[in-house]
Amino acid sequence: MKSVLWFRAAVGLLCLFFIPTFVTAYAETSQLDKFTKHEQFIVIDKSSNKLFFYEKGELIKSFSVATGKKPSYTPEGMFTIREKIKNRPYYKEKIKGGDPKNPLGDRWLGLKVTRNGKTSYAYGIHGNNNEKSIGKYVSAGCIRMHNKEVRWLYGEIKVNTPVLIQK
Repeated sequence: MKSVLWFRAAVGLLCLFFIPTFVTAYAETSQLDKFTKHEQFIVIDKSSNKLFFYEKGELIKSFSVATGKKPSYTPEGMFTIREKIKNRPYYKEKIKGGDPKNPLGDRWLGLKVTRNGKTSYAYGIHGNNNEKSIGKYVSAGCIRMHNKEVRWLYGEIKVNTPVLIQK
């Protein structure tokens, strides 16, 4: 009788630890499967501060990025690249595009972010003026990249490309 109870407890513990891992892995795979029909897509993993660029379902390149100071600052969900801008001004502090002090760097991939029925165009994937910030949780919500790397991505990415941001 004790061995049956022990066996049930062991199975219960295994289910408690392994089923959520399996379900999470399956959910991530099935979410990525949705993107394979697209010519291009981007996945941003906030837990590792990595951006993955795919074409036709194949991983082309991955990059280190910086995301929000707090987890809630960088939104999670499925969004799209709305616009591509070279030398975007930083309106908050009236810094011209192309200025070395511009915290947006010289490339901006603007995102269309819809959450709770409201759309925002305030988030983007962009360069920066502080290369040491990459890999850290430091932004007000945008995704920062090394300037050289965002220039490469800017040249490759198309408007309306889907972007998945997740933990």
